[in-house]
Amino acid sequence: MRVGIVGVGGMGSTHAAAWNTTPARIAGFMATTEEHAQPLADQYGARVFPDLAAMLADVDVVDICTPTHLHHDMVMQSAAAGRHVVCEKPLARTVADGQAMIRHCQQAGVKLFVAHVVRFFPEYAGAKQAVDAGQVGDVAVVRLKRDVFRPRKARDNWFLDFERSGGMILDLMIHDFDYARWVAGDVATVYCKHIGDPSISPGDHGLAILTHRSGAISHVEGSWAYPPPTFRTEFEIAGSQGLILHSSEATAPITQRMHAAGGDAAGDVPLPSSPLLESPYAGEIRAFYDAIVHDAPVPVTAGDGLAALQIALAAIASTQTGQPVRLDPLPEVLT
Repeated sequence: MRVGIVGVGGMGSTHAAAWNTTPARIAGFMATTEEHAQPLADQYGARVFPDLAAMLADVDVVDICTPTHLHHDMVMQSAAAGRHVVCEKPLARTVADGQAMIRHCQQAGVKLFVAHVVRFFPEYAGAKQAVDAGQVGDVAVVRLKRDVFRPRKARDNWFLDFERSGGMILDLMIHDFDYARWVAGDVATVYCKHIGDPSISPGDHGLAILTHRSGAISHVEGSWAYPPPTFRTEFEIAGSQGLILHSSEATAPITQRMHAAGGDAAGDVPLPSSPLLESPYAGEIRAFYDAIVHDAPVPVTAGDGLAALQIALAAIASTQTGQPVRLDPLPEVLT
């Protein structure tokens, strides 16, 4: 399997290291200029492609690690060439673009994997397994928090361009929108408030309340407002039979609190989880590799990526109108 990676920033480098743990061969890289791509090409013994068309002629899989607004055209071109696609999150900048990308990949018969890496972190995966096993009962309230520092101001930093990135809500909070939906099911309404630099809509700090069709409620907080090098995450999953807690800053990062039969408190119970033996990025790429080799469904579907995008854009719309936004069910063929 030959892989071409488009984009050589932080994600392009991370995905290259992840692909290097699989039997696949990194055929080459593409970037804005050849000079940008050459160091990674040298590191992995690969070539530099002058453009996407040249790459498509020499690879089986395209891994797109470019700014969000470029995803649509690159996925469409890759699918037209019959190449399987990994696309960094968010899937697209608009729901319409995301729907078109999915349909095009379906028609071309290629797999489209949206790289929502949080699902592959052991704490998040372990908590989801516990929920699926019924260990907390019916999920009622989910709280998710992701606090980081604002991307640095540099010449043409696309993260700080709302039209290209969607700002903090689309680029950062979408991680937890995806996880909330994974744990508590499809979302019916979204209400979101934000604060921050008005020149970078929709701000640096946001809190969204998701009402799930199951009746559960999720509180999702995201922030670019912390000083560097802050990066911390937290979650709580509360159900009728117990509570799962996680804090990246805690010594014991994940705890499960259960009720004994009869309603008496049973105290803390260790939550089984495997140690972090490999990078979550390596885990997600390996899962996609396996899906291609075995012609199996991808672990995070394009429909999952589309649903997370829909939630994030609804949150942005809510900050702009001050009103809750009701989500229309996505077409079943796209989920």
